[in-house]
Amino acid sequence: HLEQWFIKITKYADELLEDLDKLEWPEKIKAMQKNWIGKSYGTEIYFEINGKKWPIFTTRPDTIYGVTFMVISAQHPDLMDIVTEEQRKEVEIFLKKIKSVSKKEMESLEKEGVFTGSYAINHLTGDKVPVFVGNFVIAEYGSGMVMCVPAHDQRDFEFAKKYNLPIKIVINPPGYELNAEKMIRAYTGDGNLVNSDKFTGMFNRDAMEEITKYLEERGLGKRAVQYKLR
Repeated sequence: HLEQWFIKITKYADELLEDLDKLEWPEKIKAMQKNWIGKSYGTEIYFEINGKKWPIFTTRPDTIYGVTFMVISAQHPDLMDIVTEEQRKEVEIFLKKIKSVSKKEMESLEKEGVFTGSYAINHLTGDKVPVFVGNFVIAEYGSGMVMCVPAHDQRDFEFAKKYNLPIKIVINPPGYELNAEKMIRAYTGDGNLVNSDKFTGMFNRDAMEEITKYLEERGLGKRAVQYKLR
């Protein structure tokens, strides 16, 4: 460990992004810069794990009722706080296995995980969902943990199939009713909400705003902006 200076470049994220339009650079380079800064608008939703509040960033609050598990990054500083004694050995073996894998290699690896032994409470549904440690969640993104909706995210779908986790449909395509048991891939398109309590029947894009407002009113979440820039 060396003592050194760092530029707090995150302070300039918006300035860097906005001023790209003033530059006479090739569009391809500008697109790379935009992706590097990686600004995304979403919602921070508060889940509860072992009595502690965990803010989870998502760009898809419309799928909150379809969460069936969570995945925490293997590099998360508080990971071992939520690993139970029974699962400790299994988690340590998993961490050792992925320690030797580079970030680049990780992107092409099969998505894998191990149960931490803890459960997260989704305050909108009252569901207790299992928390896994996974090899595909980046510690620096959001809070280093993601909510997983296998019916509407392909990566989550593959993980759920591999570990036999529930798949709960919350968006139906227009004029069609999905069946979780017959799904061969996640449905990632738009449609009307189902199994979503008071928001059932609403168009999912409209529901994003309404669900965020509902969470804010109850102190269960808030609007948030995230950057990939570190």
